Amino acid sequence: MERRSLKREYVAVIAAMLLVAAGVLTSGGAATAGDPPNAVAEVRNTAGTLLGKVKFSPTDDGKVLVKLALTGLSPGFHGFHVHNTGTCNPTATDAAGASSPFFTAGGHYNPGATTHGAHGGDMPPVLVNGDGTASMRFETDRFSIPTLLSGDGSALIVHAGPDNLAHIPASTATGSPRYHSHSETDVAYTFGPDLATKATGDAGARFGCGIVSSVSD
Repeated sequence: MERRSLKREYVAVIAAMLLVAAGVLTSGGAATAGDPPNAVAEVRNTAGTLLGKVKFSPTDDGKVLVKLALTGLSPGFHGFHVHNTGTCNPTATDAAGASSPFFTAGGHYNPGATTHGAHGGDMPPVLVNGDGTASMRFETDRFSIPTLLSGDGSALIVHAGPDNLAHIPASTATGSPRYHSHSETDVAYTFGPDLATKATGDAGARFGCGIVSSVSD
């Protein structure tokens, strides 16, 4: 009797091991439902030409790894941000009815209601090589991938110009006036960044747009 009991236990253990092994093989190591998602954005210009992809992956310490590979851009720095809405319409118009490509992506992702440079969607400007290519990778804790995918989604915008991150100090270290607004309506010459700079960093037009979408790996 004891020998039969041991035999049954042995068979049960072997069967359990086989089931586990079969599960690993059939899943191929794929992510389970409880794992953080990965995401990607295919960035296209106003003509619909694919400029490249931006990939988002969760890191072991809770951050997001961002990897970018683009081409077809003018050499130099370009503003690069997460925007509030996952809609990329190249023929969009702004609130005044003027042509404004990708205006449908909304403003910068900014849950903290801060000025530019501290927006949750502000990312390092992209440096494009002389041949029009750019690659970059960095980690950020300013947003999570589920946040990018929630609600109306989100979009990545690559701007036509460089981004100053609203870094326009109002005075020198000694307190002397340094930079001032050149807005025609600012007759008092307000020192420091103006409203447009605080909103966008003067990065110019929206050159490329990509909707952030989830991927299996």
